[in-house]
Amino acid sequence: MTELTDMTCEACRFDAPQATIEERAEYSKQIPDWEIVTVDDVERLRRVFKLKNYSQAVAFTNRIAELAEKEDHHPLIILEWGKVTVEWWSHKIGGLHRNDFISAAKTDDLAVFASEPG
Repeated sequence: MTELTDMTCEACRFDAPQATIEERAEYSKQIPDWEIVTVDDVERLRRVFKLKNYSQAVAFTNRIAELAEKEDHHPLIILEWGKVTVEWWSHKIGGLHRNDFISAAKTDDLAVFASEPG
């Protein structure tokens, strides 16, 4: 299977299919620190990154924002002292799309300051 980090997000339409159970299982192998959570009946990918201080958390958040703009796919980001929580899901389809797994993998690549998985 192609590495998720080598893929690019595609424009997501309202009628785009959600990731299948088989795709989720395959993609999840490449992002083992992410969990699938349900918020307001919508599945999302979530990971908490722990960092050394607030400055590193802000820098990491900004790198995620740059990624989001480049991919035209935008997450929920919660910034705290020494911690950044990221959630990816596809708003238009109300669930998980391949784009979310791609973005999660690319977020992992940005986590150069992360001291431990959350």
